[in-house]
Amino acid sequence: MTKAPSSKPLHIRMHANDNVAIIANDGGLPAGAVFADGLALVEAIPQGHKVALSAIAEGAPIVRYNVAIGYAVRDIPAGAWVSEALTRMPEARELLNLPIATIKPPAAPPLEGYTFEGYRNADGSVGTRNILAITTTVQCVAGVVDHAVARIKAELLPKFPNVDDVVGLEHSYGCGVAIDAPNAIVPIRTLRNISQNPNFGGQVMMVSLGCEKLQPARLFPKGSIPILRDAEPSHVCLQDQEHVGFMSMIASIMQTAERHLSELNKRQRETCPAAELVVGVQCGGSDAFSGVTANPAVGFASDLLVRAGATVMFSEVTEVRDAIDQLTARAVNAEVAEAMVREMAWYDNYLTQGGVDRSANTTPGNKKGGLSNIVEKAMGSIVKSGSSPISGVLAPGEKLSTKGLIYAATPASDFICGTLQIAAGMNLHIFTTGRGTPYGLAPVPVIKVATRNDLAKRWHDLMDLNAGRIATGEATIEEMGWELFHLMLDVASGKKTWAEHWKLHNALVLFNPAPVT
Repeated sequence: MTKAPSSKPLHIRMHANDNVAIIANDGGLPAGAVFADGLALVEAIPQGHKVALSAIAEGAPIVRYNVAIGYAVRDIPAGAWVSEALTRMPEARELLNLPIATIKPPAAPPLEGYTFEGYRNADGSVGTRNILAITTTVQCVAGVVDHAVARIKAELLPKFPNVDDVVGLEHSYGCGVAIDAPNAIVPIRTLRNISQNPNFGGQVMMVSLGCEKLQPARLFPKGSIPILRDAEPSHVCLQDQEHVGFMSMIASIMQTAERHLSELNKRQRETCPAAELVVGVQCGGSDAFSGVTANPAVGFASDLLVRAGATVMFSEVTEVRDAIDQLTARAVNAEVAEAMVREMAWYDNYLTQGGVDRSANTTPGNKKGGLSNIVEKAMGSIVKSGSSPISGVLAPGEKLSTKGLIYAATPASDFICGTLQIAAGMNLHIFTTGRGTPYGLAPVPVIKVATRNDLAKRWHDLMDLNAGRIATGEATIEEMGWELFHLMLDVASGKKTWAEHWKLHNALVLFNPAPVT
């Protein structure tokens, strides 16, 4: 990467073996633009899109990140725009004969002395927020819970200054589904584990309808919530005979909520080591700069977190599938590698049943931002995981039981991925974006990292950190990684993100691979 004023033609090459680079200049470059190395553009190329650094023959590999991200469908001259239309995507790597735990990096020195102000829970977990969550068993009760939450926030929450928020855990599951199908366990355990997220302080409150398939006893079998020590969660059933009219339902929910708010209000922030952070990392609205600026900075910060004893989760099956050989090589042992392969194979089959393959992942926005296909996108996506050994794997909806760098298998959908990471137990979320998104989550703070200066300037009150400075040489990956690390500690201690400031959040979306009836 050349460090120079942005007015000069700039391109970014990721590896010495690459035969393409991306245009770094805001607004792209016109035909005839000449780079410092003498390469001249034969046509206009938008920002983030690829230029051929040398002539590429028909059928030859197009190489970025030192990986063949595609093959040329015709001869491409040096200085030409290597667009999606000129790129034939490679076949998916078979899940056989993969390198297994072959990368054994020397142990990084522990990172000690870093702390944040968090809320300790009875089960040993730590919250970064103090929130009352109201679990719902079925979509039918969503409107009632919405009304109740609005009343609780207006009438009760001001009485409990130590409580940050009240959220309804609403979703589209619970009835009209094949509740006994094998894959129904995924949405059920997801909702069960979300209810026990560290940011909810061990207060489990549930609202049900009464006739739904997801009965409370199925959602919370006895002993399934260790923090309650076999006690039953608080439960309001709308079809109970005691409820005469709508306002009776609202009064019951509010009375139950007030008891939980009183308990949560007793909690105080206290100094906790950075090891208690559980950080989920994700990207959405990705562009060609995601793998150049924001994701490498997140990867550097991820390594810092692991060195501090914390937990980092990376996810998105289709966005790591084409880098599976790189991931199995980093597994701490064969068991972890085999678990990753098992999750990839399960998802391959899931996509096949739906009549699509991994190429369905990339969006029009991804392509407009310079990403030709899922292979190129995957190479930039996995950088978020840093370089630490991968110490564990979670299937969708499962809860964390180990620390370190964890692969949490989820769909790449922003909302489903975020939902599943909440269920796993994350207390802080990092979200990188190049195209821009107002994405947020009510249960956990979301730090949004912009990949480009232009996005950071235009969306100055939505992006929390600008990693675009890496592309222009104003900051290094290491500097941005440390800046993000310190920002995480501040946000975990109570500093509000822009999404929290504007009270922006997306609905939870449970992943339900089982049939709907």
